[in-house]
Amino acid sequence: MDGNGRWAKARNLPRIKGHQEGAKSIARTLEAARDLNIKFLTLYAFSSENWNRPKSEVKALMQLLESSLKKYKKDFLKHKIHFWTIGDISALPETCQDLIADLKSATENFDEHNLILALNYGARSELERAVQKIIDKKIKSKDITYDLIAQNLDTNQLPDPDLIIRTSGEMRLSNYLLMQSAYSEFYFTKTLWPDFSKKDLEDAVKDFKNRSRRYGLTDEQIEKI
Repeated sequence: MDGNGRWAKARNLPRIKGHQEGAKSIARTLEAARDLNIKFLTLYAFSSENWNRPKSEVKALMQLLESSLKKYKKDFLKHKIHFWTIGDISALPETCQDLIADLKSATENFDEHNLILALNYGARSELERAVQKIIDKKIKSKDITYDLIAQNLDTNQLPDPDLIIRTSGEMRLSNYLLMQSAYSEFYFTKTLWPDFSKKDLEDAVKDFKNRSRRYGLTDEQIEKI
């Protein structure tokens, strides 16, 4: 979800105003995803590198996370949305951790719609944690497979992403779901995240549906499937 800061700068507003508008875009996008029957929606909300931003901005982002979790809890319950997180949330403020745990518990039995927030997430640190878990389990090197590694990633209970959308015109992954995106399709839009609308999501999905997903196979092999 890229472009909050540029959205605010273009309007001579403080950066936090861009993040606040970005939070509203999350609500719109989640509603649009439900309308499009998208079962899993993952949002890169706060990266492990975002701690390097000015302390005032990080504090404001944590406060925004806290207020959003409180504000939208009723919507999760109303629409039966299962709430997940990926990333090391132990570094977040304790209040945020408590709200996250509460919302996870309240929605854990829902399975029709799923929202996953990547919080204090980075694909490299995720892989480090996975390797540490495997070492702690004293698994022999000959028994290590990608499936085993995947079972120890933050996303072990979630499907790999079919489509990854990046807003604001940037064309890079920024340490996001590097292992899981091996066969994902990518869609880049110049729309800044606070301006991202239902139509933007519809356009991305429409484009995705016109893709031919090969998974390394030839045309002849695909035709036999």
